[in-house]
Amino acid sequence: MCLELTVAHWMYAIVTLLVIVTMLFRRGVVLPTIVGTFIVAWIFKGSFVGGLQAVFNANLVAAKELFSIFLIITLMVALLNSLKDIGADEKMIAPIQKVMKNGHIAFFVLVGITYVISLFFWPTPAVPLICTLLVPAAIRAGLPAMGAAITVAIAGQGMALSSDYIMQIAPMLSATAAGINTALVADKAIILSLITGGVAVSVAYVSVRKTITKPNSAESQASFEDLKALTNVAPEVKAEMSATSEDSIYEHRREIWGKLFAVIVPLSLLSVMVFMFSTKIGGDKMGGFEGGDGAAFIGGVAALLLILASVAFRRIQALDKISDHLTDGFVFAFRAMGPVIPIAGFFFLGSSDFTGSILSLGEEAAKPAFLFDLVQSAQSVIPENTFFTAFGILIVGIITGLDGSGFSGLPLVGALSGAMATTTGMDASTLAAVGQMGSIWTGGGTLIAWSSLVAVAGFCGVSVIELARRNFFPVITGLVVATIFAVLFM
Repeated sequence: MCLELTVAHWMYAIVTLLVIVTMLFRRGVVLPTIVGTFIVAWIFKGSFVGGLQAVFNANLVAAKELFSIFLIITLMVALLNSLKDIGADEKMIAPIQKVMKNGHIAFFVLVGITYVISLFFWPTPAVPLICTLLVPAAIRAGLPAMGAAITVAIAGQGMALSSDYIMQIAPMLSATAAGINTALVADKAIILSLITGGVAVSVAYVSVRKTITKPNSAESQASFEDLKALTNVAPEVKAEMSATSEDSIYEHRREIWGKLFAVIVPLSLLSVMVFMFSTKIGGDKMGGFEGGDGAAFIGGVAALLLILASVAFRRIQALDKISDHLTDGFVFAFRAMGPVIPIAGFFFLGSSDFTGSILSLGEEAAKPAFLFDLVQSAQSVIPENTFFTAFGILIVGIITGLDGSGFSGLPLVGALSGAMATTTGMDASTLAAVGQMGSIWTGGGTLIAWSSLVAVAGFCGVSVIELARRNFFPVITGLVVATIFAVLFM
């Protein structure tokens, strides 16, 4: 394919490389992405004013696209705050603490549960469930918060989402573009996802093993308190609670409602999972509870539980307390997500789905796709060798995942896989599965800070940039091993 690249394309490539290098040096990338958005838009439109407008539009588009994550974090944090008011959070994690006897067991319990739930329902709705119920217990057992975040990201956003074996949206996109059967890609993708995940989990465990402390040690308790502090109620609310605790009647009521909601909340969330599972196996009448719809369902349940928990204990004061909890939730969400918005805005500029809005182009105007145009232009330089071809497709998938989606690059890697299979002798479904691994492990939420990885970091109370950096070596190692396996045995 002959594709004419403009100066704006090359500038986009330069800024993208600069962002990657900056991340490798563990420095913030907000500044280069904002400047990069301005320069690319200025060059493309030939207008200084247009470049300034694009900076604002890019941030606005990114905020719209990411707001669902803001909202689910807000509702779940608000629910947690209401549970803290009545002490239900402590009582709720007590049974789980018995299973997670130490940080090593907690690590692998998180892997297994996160993988299974995310495989059926996608990580978006799974993350708040897991991080609300299991991460606090894992931290108390001695697993550091960063270790918990790494575990949830690799098992959910990586291993489960990269195969998407239950819903099969990802393999369908890859296979359709490659002109092959979806089942062929799906069957190979789940094998490669398990290999990648197995290697990544093993490497990650080795990296965090020495930081695991004894259960309820001073270090683990401090980490637990830090996590609680991130979503804790305001100081004036704490004072009010302390004064209330002195009243034996209020204390008795708080104890009763705390025990009740320590049962109601886990059962409610478990019922949500059972109901969503039933819609998965019960035909297509209720098949919409997946991805964003699943997150919306869980968010609605969280809102209802928030109302019930606030009204049950606070009654009249609930009219004000719910507002306080939601405000605290939004503050927490924006604190975690704020720096990610301008980064996402720059990489959304690489997709034609968003450039029309960012660059203020008319409906009939041609919409550039700077990132995908660059990838397509590099197709001809990939050598006709099985190893080079497989790793070339993997790199293409990784690059397309830089937009933070994971799925938007699948048609491209699928089409390249179908085109290159005839010249290299490799099976198109194998190449498509390899490209799918690269795209989703990168953009789905393990390596890119401006993806749904921010939700994991937010719930675990860690830096999303540091989390992406800590995931890099385990995930890349897993992808390399899986690609070699694909070349040799598929």
